[in-house]
Amino acid sequence: MTHPLSVSALFDTVLTGRAGPPPESLTATSVHWLQHGTRLAGSETTFVTRYVLVRVGAAFGACAFEAGEIEPGVCVEASGATLDRLLTHEVPAVRIAALDAYLAAGRPHPDAGAEPVPLPAGSPETRARARDAAVAGLLDVAPGSRVALIGVVNPLVAAIRDRGARCLPCDLNLRTTQWGDPVEPDMARVLDRADAVVATGMTLGNGTFDTTLAHCREQGKPFIVYAQTGSAVARAFLGGGVSALSAEPFPFSQCSAEPTTLYRYRGPAT
Repeated sequence: MTHPLSVSALFDTVLTGRAGPPPESLTATSVHWLQHGTRLAGSETTFVTRYVLVRVGAAFGACAFEAGEIEPGVCVEASGATLDRLLTHEVPAVRIAALDAYLAAGRPHPDAGAEPVPLPAGSPETRARARDAAVAGLLDVAPGSRVALIGVVNPLVAAIRDRGARCLPCDLNLRTTQWGDPVEPDMARVLDRADAVVATGMTLGNGTFDTTLAHCREQGKPFIVYAQTGSAVARAFLGGGVSALSAEPFPFSQCSAEPTTLYRYRGPAT
């Protein structure tokens, strides 16, 4: 499969059977609605995150969503549906989770040539530090460069600064970083100023991924994605606008105290 130009183009490829088995031949055995809050030690911020998860065989697809976007009843409505129905669902997050499940089932991360990074058993703080260090390991930025961080994770702010770069934080839900730096809600304002971009997979869920992808392609900027949401979806763009990817399939580091694995991919930006 060639690199798609957009998420909508990737949907078209899958729905027409050009990416693998026809989606109407696959069933979403179970669909999960998950909400949790996290406040790590030393932080004054409680992060509330919501996910819809779609399971196809051994693979889980995932997409985070905003409050009120999806009701828990989706678990009953969508479980047992064929995947073509969920790929055309009225709610974008359900569509992304179904697409993620389809792509992950067809090409599991352990079989896709990624670098596996074990996350150790332990406390939320221990696992979060290991996860964020793995993501930071994908950063290859020159001192003095400006890095847009779309979806603020405080350890990544620190990692960018540790490399001598300037972080341009952007987030719809946070107003300041852990150190009191203002967070810009308007993504366009940080993209225009950035030399490189690091973005969460949530950009797939809120529809801003294509904008970021097109900007980085046109400007020749490195584009790094750290994804729980849509980790297999973002992988489809590796080397086609996405420079590197940290893919963390379910169960996520914050959802388990047992060892889990994330997968790091590197590819040339185009």
